[in-house]
Amino acid sequence: MPMTPRLGYPDLGLGIGLRSVHFRQILAEWPAIDWFEVISENFIDSQGRPRYVLDQVAERYPIVLHGVSLSIGSTDPLNREYLDKLAALAKRTKACWVSDHLCWTGVAGRNSHDLLPIPFNDETLNHVVARLRVVQEILERPFILENPSSYVTFADSTMSEWEFVSRVAEEANCGLLLDVNNVYVSSVNHDFDPAEYIDNVPHDRVVQFHLAGHTNCGTYCIDTHDGPVIDPVWELYAQAIARTGSVSTLLEWDAQIPELSVVHAEVLKARDWRQHARQSATGQRAAEQKSADIAVRHPTAIPMRAAVSNPVSFLVAGSE
Repeated sequence: MPMTPRLGYPDLGLGIGLRSVHFRQILAEWPAIDWFEVISENFIDSQGRPRYVLDQVAERYPIVLHGVSLSIGSTDPLNREYLDKLAALAKRTKACWVSDHLCWTGVAGRNSHDLLPIPFNDETLNHVVARLRVVQEILERPFILENPSSYVTFADSTMSEWEFVSRVAEEANCGLLLDVNNVYVSSVNHDFDPAEYIDNVPHDRVVQFHLAGHTNCGTYCIDTHDGPVIDPVWELYAQAIARTGSVSTLLEWDAQIPELSVVHAEVLKARDWRQHARQSATGQRAAEQKSADIAVRHPTAIPMRAAVSNPVSFLVAGSE
């Protein structure tokens, strides 16, 4: 059954990232895009034209801030100066919520400019949860956490990624940004079933989805955000939507960025997948109800198997 997003967070619809290559066209046309996601670090210290554009966009569209420098998994102290600036930017843009990644990005005050993986065990869990509680107190605004793509795992991990993500969200009482492309990329890199991941996160805490393209290198994938979404990722998105109901969905396209209309058209494909998910969920509920009715009338009858959509093949494809 589809579930209501945590705390009644709104479904903002289908959005794209605010990128400088599109500034001129956005200001000239004010296109019919539902909402924009803003990379926090691109604007947190900016002035001049970038800040002017952001202010203009924030007056006309819902804004969500998406960070890459929180470093929630690091052993460094939380950067209070960064958090204060982030809180000010969120207030200025009236951001619906703020998000960042379940990772670490540096140590000893140095930023690696990469989203580095963490071990999935109780010690790391307690560390991350304690830091998230502080972050939410400082921001005084809804906070959601994203699952990043990863390329290595740790020998001392004691649980799956989806169990770790679920426990962090529950214990820190935060929302989830479920990046469906990242689930797929990591599933290829670490040989797990992405459908199992989607099924086992707390669906009532999923506030936002990310979709993106990636680079398939044959034996592994890299999260490059440089092309359209492939069908297996769309299938995972439909599976997730069937469990969460309609949730704010964002297309990331950060390299070899095409015209604004191309990026927008790609995220609009999500409409068809949402409809497909709703139809599948409705059909499954109808079949379950029919099976229950038969069981009531004929207690010894063998229960009818619920109707489900066709299974997805997650075999690694050739290079995209």
